Amino acid sequence: MNELVFFINKVLVSGSVLGSVYALGAVGVTLIFGILRFAHFAHGDMMTMGAFVSFLLAAAFAAIGIQTPLPTGFIVLPFALPIAAALALSIDRGFYKPLRDRGVRPVTLLIASIGVTLMIQGLIRLFFGVSNRSFFENEAKEIFRIAVIGAKRSISFSEPQVLLIITTVVAVTALHLFLTRSRLGKGMRAMADNADLARVSGINTGEVVRATWIIAGSLACLAGTMLALDVSLKPDLAFNIVLPIFAAAIVGGLGHPYGAIAGGFLVGFAETLAVFNWSSVLRPFKDVLPDGWTLPSNLSLVPTDYKLTVAFVILVIVLLFRPTGIFKGAST
Repeated sequence: MNELVFFINKVLVSGSVLGSVYALGAVGVTLIFGILRFAHFAHGDMMTMGAFVSFLLAAAFAAIGIQTPLPTGFIVLPFALPIAAALALSIDRGFYKPLRDRGVRPVTLLIASIGVTLMIQGLIRLFFGVSNRSFFENEAKEIFRIAVIGAKRSISFSEPQVLLIITTVVAVTALHLFLTRSRLGKGMRAMADNADLARVSGINTGEVVRATWIIAGSLACLAGTMLALDVSLKPDLAFNIVLPIFAAAIVGGLGHPYGAIAGGFLVGFAETLAVFNWSSVLRPFKDVLPDGWTLPSNLSLVPTDYKLTVAFVILVIVLLFRPTGIFKGAST
């Protein structure tokens, strides 16, 4: 039972947390690609920017003495999301819209997004420095433990991890209802399918673009804040996971929100399974090994330092055998 509990903690819990972060990030990436047809590489730094917005609001709450039953970084999200959405709209208006108005090619917008990435990183380092910060400097991170009969270990997960998974479910459900029930959501789907046809059909494409940036900015803030609550807040919080997020979006099907969700969890669990030390669960079977065989102390498929390569292995396989992704998104 100890081995089973260890597997649950290291694979099921960790995979669900990582998959939730990837899914939230990949949905924002795929919405921008589906509507505007360019890969927004600054999305990871928008996640970091949103996390710092939440951090400032949480610090303001603590400064005026507001006590909350849940982590303050989570409580301030209703205030942080509109700010992050406004910042996303400002980035589009200041950098991308002038280029779109000139009719530039998508590759030019992609290069511009790399410049936006460097700008956001520089501004964050300028105003906040390069040191790590924590949402739990003035409050404790609660850990939940579930005892398992016959096991010395217990299934454990933190309060931010629970909130992250619940928030992901709520956000995905809300996005589904918006895309399928609202007029604006249907307009976004129509524009993603055929922008020219949507335009001549009378759909307000400018409104659709603004809605896309509002949703993408809000989801980036949500993902970044929940990730920072689980680990720590630093200037390159999401920079190192932006490539797995893109891999998740492509694997699921670029331009397809539901594919992004599936791709996020697929990549998240694949990375977790790849770095998991399988010797820990195979140890009870060491007595049945042939003579002369020993069970290595570390039997992970990929060293932890190379976990990011898992996403690209999956990406290459998908591009070779199913280039449009699981849900047949836009051509990659």
